[in-house]
Amino acid sequence: MSVKIKIGTVGLGLMGSSIATCLLAAGHPVISLVKNIETADEARIRIGNFLAQLKDEGRLQEEPAAVLQRFIITDNAADLAGLELVLESITENVNEKKELFKQLEEVLSPTAIIGSNTSAIPVSILQSGLKHPERILGVHWGEPAHVLRFLEVICGEHSDIANAEKVVQLAEGWGKEPSLVKKDIRGFITNRLMYAMMREAFFLVENGYASYQDIDRACRNDFGYWITFAGIFRFMDLTGIPAYLNVMRDLFPELDNATTSPALMEKLVASGAKGVSNAQGFYPYTKESAEHWEKLFVEFTYEIRKLSEKYPQNVGDIV
Repeated sequence: MSVKIKIGTVGLGLMGSSIATCLLAAGHPVISLVKNIETADEARIRIGNFLAQLKDEGRLQEEPAAVLQRFIITDNAADLAGLELVLESITENVNEKKELFKQLEEVLSPTAIIGSNTSAIPVSILQSGLKHPERILGVHWGEPAHVLRFLEVICGEHSDIANAEKVVQLAEGWGKEPSLVKKDIRGFITNRLMYAMMREAFFLVENGYASYQDIDRACRNDFGYWITFAGIFRFMDLTGIPAYLNVMRDLFPELDNATTSPALMEKLVASGAKGVSNAQGFYPYTKESAEHWEKLFVEFTYEIRKLSEKYPQNVGDIV
């Protein structure tokens, strides 16, 4: 394996651990900054388990123990000095992220890139008030980060596009198929699309058109099957563009455009529901069935990655 740059990460919760796993599995030495060094052993065990999963799935050639030899956990930001890239995955809070960036600016060189794993905060907000805002990018991972090919690299108002392109190139070496968001917008690509779909789904349920189950069934058996293969625009190419314009003209005026969160969602969260993590959600669960669903989701994630790799984005261009 060729020598790869050392990458810094900040935060080793579930998502941060998954990101560190991805980087380690791709061959990078990784040093992770944590707020409380007492959490280091727990994080190392979690990452070791993730690496073992990758090994079992045939996605890691090295032994997990050998990979962990190039992994360091520290609570001293000064240990990140000299790194070219640092990726943070702390809590989704503007003030805490900006405070971290100011701390990192004290130890990193002016040319070092800082990536923020934010799913919704505009990058331009995170850049404001920093000495070198051009180095700040959004780097939005999917979960689990060490399995999915998804990654969004987002430019803020002051981002240097060359920095974004560097991260895109690196991400391809992490086994990702990254998307570049050239202009800052809240929610980026996938969250904007997903929440638009969720809004319409709640409208259909709350107004008695269909049940949770029927909506999920329709999603699984219609665009659930083709979206991994084609995405939205390729699918229209494949199935005939003019028909979609006719439907858009008729349907767009009737789609839900609510600007408030659904009452059904507010009520469910107020009741304490978190989903399978506490066995309370839209569907009924026992503790055992919730754990089983989680296990199946992990298995499916590996299987769908195998299928997506069999049909990469531009597979049809190869003759």
